[in-house]
Amino acid sequence: MSLYVISDIHLSTNETTNKSMEKFGTKWKDYHNKLEKYFRAIINDDDTVVIPGDISWAMTLEEAKSDFKFLDSLPGTKIIGKGNHDFWWSTASKIHSFFAENEITTIKLLHNNAYLLEDCIICGSRGWFYDEKQQKTVGEVDYEKIVSREAQRLEISLSEALKIKNDGNDLPILVFLHFPPVYADCVCDKILDVLKKYEITTCYYGHIHNNYSIPRQFVFDGITFTMVAADYLNFAPMPIFL
Repeated sequence: MSLYVISDIHLSTNETTNKSMEKFGTKWKDYHNKLEKYFRAIINDDDTVVIPGDISWAMTLEEAKSDFKFLDSLPGTKIIGKGNHDFWWSTASKIHSFFAENEITTIKLLHNNAYLLEDCIICGSRGWFYDEKQQKTVGEVDYEKIVSREAQRLEISLSEALKIKNDGNDLPILVFLHFPPVYADCVCDKILDVLKKYEITTCYYGHIHNNYSIPRQFVFDGITFTMVAADYLNFAPMPIFL
C-alpha cells in the first residue's frame, strides 16, 4: 500500500453547475481527463490518496454527487479535507450519510480525526490564510476568530493522531492543510504554533495556483512544507510512501 497526495482538484462534472478551471491558465486545459489518466496510471486499489481541500466547485452535496462519483470511480482510497471553495461541505454525519446513500465507498473525511496507515499517521484541517489582506472574503469577517477556530480544529486532529501514536504505533505524524501556514514573508502564527507544539516536522499544503516558480519544498522552524496543488503537480498525485 502506497500513500500519495494531491490538492485542489476543483472538480466540476455537474453540467448545471459547471465552473471549469481552464480560464485560470493553460495547465488546466482538459484537467479532468489529466487527473483520471494519472490516477489510473499511478494509483492501485490498495493505495491511499490524501486530497487536502478544494474538491468540488458544487455548492451543495447533491450538486457535488457527480464529482464524488467521478472521484469514487478512480483507484485507491481518497481521504479528503476541506478547502476554502468547498461550500458543499456539511456536517461529517450528513456527508457520511450522503456517501452511504449514494454508494460512494472509497472517500473518507479528514475532519477532527486522524488515520493510521502502514507507514505513518495522517491528520490535518483546512487552516486559514497567512495574511488577512490576501484572504478574499465576502462581507465582514472576524479573521482572528476564524484563525483561532482553525487552529483548534488542527489541534483536535493532532491530538487524535497522538492517541494513535501512543497506542503502540510509533510512526511519523504527517499534517495535511489546505492553506499554507507560511508563504513568502507571511506566517500564520496560530497554526504554526500548533504544529510546533506537537513537534510536527512534515506538512503538505495546497491553495496556491499559477505560481510554478516557488520551490516544491522549504523548511521553516524545523518543519518541511511541501506544495501539492494539482496544477503545480501537473495533476499527477505525488508519492509520499511507496
